[in-house]
Amino acid sequence: MHPTKPIWAAKTGYIIMSLLLCTLGIVLILHPEVSAKALCILIGVMLICYGIFKVIGYLSKDLFRLAFQFDLAFGLLVVVVGLIMALHPTHMITLVNFVLGIIILADGLFKVQIAIDSKKFGIRKWWLITVLAIITVTFGILLVIDPFSSSNLLMIMLGISLLAEGFLNFCVMLLTVKIIKNQYPESNTN
Repeated sequence: MHPTKPIWAAKTGYIIMSLLLCTLGIVLILHPEVSAKALCILIGVMLICYGIFKVIGYLSKDLFRLAFQFDLAFGLLVVVVGLIMALHPTHMITLVNFVLGIIILADGLFKVQIAIDSKKFGIRKWWLITVLAIITVTFGILLVIDPFSSSNLLMIMLGISLLAEGFLNFCVMLLTVKIIKNQYPESNTN
């Protein structure tokens, strides 16, 4: 197998999932009255796919080793949460915003560290990752503390949070994952 195929798969998967998160975010902003049960199932399936791409990214041994450095354990956690949400949506309806808030908050914090590492690595637009990560962390916190007076407002905030998360991941993929034709993974020999 060509050594860049796993990196291409992870990058492509991340970009697709980022666009899907953005799309779902826009749908929730425009139509906050969406069924909570259907939303739980849809988000559960998306989290499963997202987690799988995170694990693939971690195992891909990309050139810079920035974007995927935290994605093994976090990807597995996201898959498990996705399975729970998809298989038990009625139990998760009241927790969906809290659970997604924690996931978005954690991912945003990981991206802050990726931004710091990107700066050390010489990536010029590290500051963009930092700004987007801080915005995403802020929305994650708002979802967790839930200061909203109505369920429609909470769904709109969830939509904005998913949009921020999707855009952050999209930018991280474009800025930190470089694929070079003759790139080879590390060998296991000492």
